[in-house]
Amino acid sequence: MSKSSPIIVGLDIGTTKIAVIAGRKNEFGKLEILGFGRADSFGVQHGMVLNIEQTIRAIQNALQRCYESNPDLIIEEVYVGIAGQHIQSLQTRGEMIRTDIESEISKQEIEQLINDQYKTYIPTGDQIIDVIPQEFSVDQYQNITNPVGYSGIKIGASFHIITGNKLAIRNINRSVQKAGLHVKDLVLQPLASAAAVMCDQDLEAGVAIVDIGGGTTDMAVFYEGVLRQTVVIPYGGENITNDIKNGLGVLRTQAEQMKVQFGSALADEAKSNAYITIPGLRGQQPREISVKNLAHIIQARMQEILDFVMYHLRQIGLDSKYLNGGIILTGGGSQLKHLIQLTEYVTGLSARIGYPNEHLASGHPEELARPMYATCIGLILKGLHDYENHPEAFEAQFKPVNVLKHEQPVQPPSEMAGPSHQEERQVAARNSRLRAFLDNIKSGIIELFRDEEDKTI
Repeated sequence: MSKSSPIIVGLDIGTTKIAVIAGRKNEFGKLEILGFGRADSFGVQHGMVLNIEQTIRAIQNALQRCYESNPDLIIEEVYVGIAGQHIQSLQTRGEMIRTDIESEISKQEIEQLINDQYKTYIPTGDQIIDVIPQEFSVDQYQNITNPVGYSGIKIGASFHIITGNKLAIRNINRSVQKAGLHVKDLVLQPLASAAAVMCDQDLEAGVAIVDIGGGTTDMAVFYEGVLRQTVVIPYGGENITNDIKNGLGVLRTQAEQMKVQFGSALADEAKSNAYITIPGLRGQQPREISVKNLAHIIQARMQEILDFVMYHLRQIGLDSKYLNGGIILTGGGSQLKHLIQLTEYVTGLSARIGYPNEHLASGHPEELARPMYATCIGLILKGLHDYENHPEAFEAQFKPVNVLKHEQPVQPPSEMAGPSHQEERQVAARNSRLRAFLDNIKSGIIELFRDEEDKTI
């Protein structure tokens, strides 16, 4: 395996699950999976951390599973996805007058122009998460994708700035740090998912990535190779489950199971004579639930989510005649039956499911090719992109670790009592270094006395 790429770890803190995936790029430019762990999420609602202690335990459980899948791993830094209703975005314009007009525009000048946008005024209580350049201009020349190498006096650019609530960001950072990890960077979840499921042709054609998660539906719109819009829609798979629970009068676990096993996003496709039998409570008679009624409830909520998608597309003037790549559905909620047909009917755009296997090397665990892991895979790709631009910041991540093959089963999380495998490995490494240090001192003292004895004789 090539060791020319650092180990990058993605941490997806979702409303229903927390996933940890470690990977590095191989010699063919594909992502090799080194470790994978998943745990049920508690303490997170609509993408926001509300209970820090519960979130910490869930992160530790996922981390423990990742270690059990590959005991050679040592995880210290992670790329973390962020979402939630507090996420906002705005468009700005920045310019810079060059002092050395004789030289070509350098990468450092572009980075300075981008960094200057972090001084943009935003509402009190918010914080800038990311600044994404869209299009550059050099003097009178417009619509430049990369101005490095151009000559000119004035550089300008349009920027897409993503902001979030400081308290929500602080809760994420605190949860990750108390779980024994360091946040390398926060990445907006729809951008991470887009990196995992898109290819260059999608970027050129124009697409809308719709990531249907447990608590929110996140959207990123790309047109003419540029990010045009990011949106967080405050509805997701949990809302569908709650609708089923309230509409049919069943337990939440029953509602979730019915949604996954028998749910359909199109009521017309559900059989009118099909029924689901569920056990009665406390000795009551079993109940029969109409599959048709179940589909009506799911379709109503999914149609509402897709109406929001179309509303935001119209806000930026991108209707069906512009997005030739259509809509790419991803996330756990994208696995609903007949969702593609409903999406095409509501939006008038072509639709497909986005699987995060575009960049994965062969031999990866088959489960990771599911849409629900698109965000976590995308976080690793974001880290690899950062490495390609700033390799000096990743020296510590170059470690020999075996690739995780799909034949290796992921073990269930063990109880978190006592020190973790990571802590045991770190303590053992420190003890080994201390013993070596003391042995060197001991050897030096012995040699010193030998020299004195030689002189005396």
